Amino acid sequence: MTLARISAGVLTLGLLFSLWVFSGSSGASAFVQEPPAADPIGVNLAPVIIDGKKLFRVRGISSYPASRRAGEIRQRIIELARDESFDPNQLTVSNEDPSRSIVMAGDIEVVNVFDEDAALENTRRELLAIIYRDVIAEAMLQYRSGRSTNQLVSSSLLALSATALFVFLMWATRRTFRWLVDWTDRDVRRSVQDLATKTYHLFHPRQLWAFVAGLLRFLRLVAYLALIYFYLNAVLGLYPWTRPAARMLFRFVVNPLESLWLGFVSALPNLIFLVIFWIVTSYVLKFFRAFFRAIEREQIRLESFEAEWAMPTYKIVRILVIAFAIVVAYPYIPGSDSLAFKGVTVFVGILLSLGSSSLIANLLAGLSMTYRGAFRVGDRIRVGETLGLVEELKVMTTRVRTPKNEIVIIPNSNILNTDVINYSQLAKSEGLLLHTTVGIGYDTPWRQVEAMLVEAANRTDRLNREPPPFVLQTSMGDFSVEYQINAYCSDVSHLQQIYSELHANIQDVFNEYGVQIMSPAYVADPETAKLVPPEQWHKDPAPKPE
Repeated sequence: MTLARISAGVLTLGLLFSLWVFSGSSGASAFVQEPPAADPIGVNLAPVIIDGKKLFRVRGISSYPASRRAGEIRQRIIELARDESFDPNQLTVSNEDPSRSIVMAGDIEVVNVFDEDAALENTRRELLAIIYRDVIAEAMLQYRSGRSTNQLVSSSLLALSATALFVFLMWATRRTFRWLVDWTDRDVRRSVQDLATKTYHLFHPRQLWAFVAGLLRFLRLVAYLALIYFYLNAVLGLYPWTRPAARMLFRFVVNPLESLWLGFVSALPNLIFLVIFWIVTSYVLKFFRAFFRAIEREQIRLESFEAEWAMPTYKIVRILVIAFAIVVAYPYIPGSDSLAFKGVTVFVGILLSLGSSSLIANLLAGLSMTYRGAFRVGDRIRVGETLGLVEELKVMTTRVRTPKNEIVIIPNSNILNTDVINYSQLAKSEGLLLHTTVGIGYDTPWRQVEAMLVEAANRTDRLNREPPPFVLQTSMGDFSVEYQINAYCSDVSHLQQIYSELHANIQDVFNEYGVQIMSPAYVADPETAKLVPPEQWHKDPAPKPE
């Protein structure tokens, strides 16, 4: 919508209002009647409204509704106000009838005031009738004043002035935003491109520019709507026939703001409590964090409490403290007693109940593993078929890096239900016992075999010399004896490399002494022994030692 169209539409509306004013139409005020309401005890009520101003309210019965009664009173007041020969100061109150008081305009009954009407206002009937008389007299004077020729001319001049000012402000707003668009296109676009370059194109300049342009368009629309609103409210409020519409337009904006303000004021004590409670809770969490951090650093020692349990325990305590804080703060949250808030709470509860089975299982498994001490970060473990180094231990999952540099994420519930082999727990203190098996024929002295296996273990650099390696004869088969070499190792981060080196040394030693390895299976003695002579140990491309 362009500025010209907006201005033309508003000018047309102003001219129609002016023609309506001077035509003296009386039907324009018919829409001001509000629907009947109900008081706290269920009595039907309806207000008497003149030119959008509520004078007082009256009650009704089933056979004579309050809306009908209020409309008839309003019509009588308007007819008297249009009668220039009637002086509003001549209104009187008659109390001759013991059941009612009557506001009289000569012989015309304007309003009948009953004891039930007085009970609604918590006052005496006679006093309420006097108040009604004064209110009606003032309404008549205002009715005539608002429709006088001088007042209508003055209001029309003000309306034309407001229209001219409105057109000027619309033009100024359009010019201002056009300048802002040119300025942003000239300077801001360049700054956005420089910022994108400095941030290594973390965001695209076109996206940020589209956001800035959209924001300017939105602000321009808001400015136009605000000007139109204030213009219509001002012009409609100048004439008695359109003043109810101005007040209705005013209430459209003021009532929500008033409700928000009153809601904020009423909720202010609860908000202050929530702020204070949040500060106290944050300091309690900081205290627990510092306490468990000191335990983790072994600045504080607790009997039968391991240092590595400190931070997992802090996480549990933090969850409990936050849960307790939510329970305490919930009644003080604004709107917590509303049906919408309760509906959202129920919805979130259903979602958590539907998806919490695996969540709780993994959570409990993570806590169980923490205090069970099955492994720590940095340990080499085997879980099922997964062998690797523990990279990260979380409440829900455990991350393991395999020797092939693969990251495996294992749910803690799976670990809890699976045997876990920890290669690191005793490796540094007592050493991990590595072992491998070979099959050697009965024609080879077992003492020679054991010596050769020990020699191969001693040649392996990353195997411990103390305690010394040893050999076990694990079984005596049909054609060979199974020998198992056992050696201690403290370095568990390179198990595969150590096994590979040990196997290579075993082959070298057995080839040196001319002993044939018969594993994994033996069928018959070959014509020639399956040995590698020393002169072939370094055939190409195997490098020769210097």
